[in-house]
Amino acid sequence: MLAEVKGQPSLTSADSWFARSIQGGQAVSCIFWGPPGTGKTTLGMLMSEAARLPFAHLSAVAAGKAEVKKIVSQAKGEGRTYLLFLDEIHRFNKAQQDVLLPYVEDGTLILVGATTENPSFSLNNALLSRCRVVKLSALQPPEVRDILVRALVYLQEQSGEFSVDGAAFDWLAESADGDARYALNALESLWMTDPGIFWDKPAVQQHWVRQQAKYDRAGDYHYDLISALHKCVRDSDADAACYWLARMLEAGEQPLYIARRMIRIATEDVGLADPKALGICLDALRMFEILGSPEGEQGLFEAVIYLSLAPKSNAAYVAEKRARKVARQTQNLEVPLHLRNAPTKLMKELGHGAGYKYAHDAPDAVVSQRHFPEGMRADTFYQPTGRGFERQLGERMAWLMERRKNNSGSEA
Repeated sequence: MLAEVKGQPSLTSADSWFARSIQGGQAVSCIFWGPPGTGKTTLGMLMSEAARLPFAHLSAVAAGKAEVKKIVSQAKGEGRTYLLFLDEIHRFNKAQQDVLLPYVEDGTLILVGATTENPSFSLNNALLSRCRVVKLSALQPPEVRDILVRALVYLQEQSGEFSVDGAAFDWLAESADGDARYALNALESLWMTDPGIFWDKPAVQQHWVRQQAKYDRAGDYHYDLISALHKCVRDSDADAACYWLARMLEAGEQPLYIARRMIRIATEDVGLADPKALGICLDALRMFEILGSPEGEQGLFEAVIYLSLAPKSNAAYVAEKRARKVARQTQNLEVPLHLRNAPTKLMKELGHGAGYKYAHDAPDAVVSQRHFPEGMRADTFYQPTGRGFERQLGERMAWLMERRKNNSGSEA
């Protein structure tokens, strides 16, 4: 029953679209996206039962086009619509996903896909447009505990002596990290090991290991954690940045990846407000290359703390983006003659380098001459903030502008 599904109130509440669909005996093609053990298969089966549709289960890890077409052939032979539950649907490549399209479109299949990966990255737009994407949340420990209690009652019917201490139950629910399937496997393992003893917390901890932290080096967890780290550094919260750095390292992230991201942060978010930040990040990278784990990881914490507490400026980052945009728009404009290279007599005769003013010949090493192409106005890409070292750079830029005006009065 839908009321027994835990942890997804947006689907199980009486006024939700899913509950109304179940009550009305309807099934719609959808993609259940969420962490493992959150009820994706159960929800698919409930939809199948409510709509009285045959339930076909495939795993995209092992199945392919042939298995899909076999189910389609069976559905067409019976003249019925099948609900195809396709687990790990993100494992299907584009060609395999395209096979599903005509059968979803003509009603031969109601497709219910299950995935732990962001479907906007792993599924093609044509398939997504025909399915409703449903985001599922990880279960909370009390919800996992309720599921374990129901399972315990069932197992006790098989062996009346099987019993688990309340504290052990709490530990299993916490250790599952929102994955009900993991918790149920743990409980079943205890029952299979010895259904005739009373399992207290120490015995359960000795027998079963805590669920590993959710992390995939190429998926959402990976990008969400590095995003959190980056944003905490940008917001100058050193403590939170240390926390997210520790989370990534504890989950098994490659320290070199983190070091490379810090180098990027040093130029994007700290920039010239503190030019030392880039050097510190490069030193942290070098430290890890020399020492390895775990000693070399200390340099990452030192770097992330420095980046967090450094004054912030994205002025250089903005200057890069603006300059690249203008460069793309004006890429065919000629380099002014006086700025061109003139290594040969012919080039000099053609006027290359003619009229160039050598800055070191001026008393203050500042000259006034055109540096942009003819027909293009002199633009301002870099606009320093008043934070950190950029305050001095701004003063320097103002002084240079004034000197150029005073030196010759020619167009700069």
